Amino acid sequence: MNLNQFLLRLHLTPGIGLKGEYLVAQWLTNHPGQLRNLLPSEISEIASVLPQHRQKFEQGFMSDKVSQALARHEKESQYLTFFDAQYPALLKESWLPPVVLFYQGNLELLNAQRLLSVVGSRKRSAYSETVLNRLMPTLIENQLVVVSGLAAGVDSLSHRLALRNHGHTIGVIGTGLNLSYPASSQKLQQYMAQHELVLSEYPLDAVGKKYHFIERNRLIAGLSQATLVVQAQEKSGSLITTSLALQNNRDVMAIPGRIDDPLSCGCNQLIQAGAKAVLTAQDILDEYPSSKTK
Repeated sequence: MNLNQFLLRLHLTPGIGLKGEYLVAQWLTNHPGQLRNLLPSEISEIASVLPQHRQKFEQGFMSDKVSQALARHEKESQYLTFFDAQYPALLKESWLPPVVLFYQGNLELLNAQRLLSVVGSRKRSAYSETVLNRLMPTLIENQLVVVSGLAAGVDSLSHRLALRNHGHTIGVIGTGLNLSYPASSQKLQQYMAQHELVLSEYPLDAVGKKYHFIERNRLIAGLSQATLVVQAQEKSGSLITTSLALQNNRDVMAIPGRIDDPLSCGCNQLIQAGAKAVLTAQDILDEYPSSKTK
């Protein structure tokens, strides 16, 4: 099997985990040409597979079940691996980048010079609509590509307003590409899969589990030079995304809100901790040196 097939097989085999896959990719980076000599037992050593999972991984790696899943994904899916030239450079530099990334749509969007991750509350509010309606036209005029998670609330609103203003947008989901969560985003996801770009690290038929959306957040943070939080409660997934963005040495910005509004509590705390307060689109554009307001 070639390198891409090996990495896809690795990704589809239970027991190794995201960190284990990345350790194998790093080993292959440092040992080019050694792929054919690797045995499942050696892979599990390189990946530091936990003892309780080693038998499952080593027996599963070349099993008929994984071989069938591999054949299906090669037939029905498009995917990038860590070593592909089109794999996004910013994501590769981020914390725990995925070894395999499934996609639908226009892969050229990953080459955009200015990507902005927009995250926020899943509770859609009049304030978030006002803010994004005010900011989005100028951001799109200046060719920023909006990255978000196709969730309810701020995520889907960000995608829709980017499209309404004739811009481009990338969705990162926590299920397989043949599924949608939430159901309210299904039509938007289908449209973006045809005309924009939808990404997932999860194989076909993978349902949305709680930890998937936490893992998904690291991709949203890793794809962009900066992350904007529109509204967020004190403890929310949006703040996990900003923490990952900071860990990747990326810019974090937040929309200030009323001090008595629970949906703005997280944003206000981010600003208090040093995140840039955004009052106008120019505040965002200033973080992209080559951007100039038209």
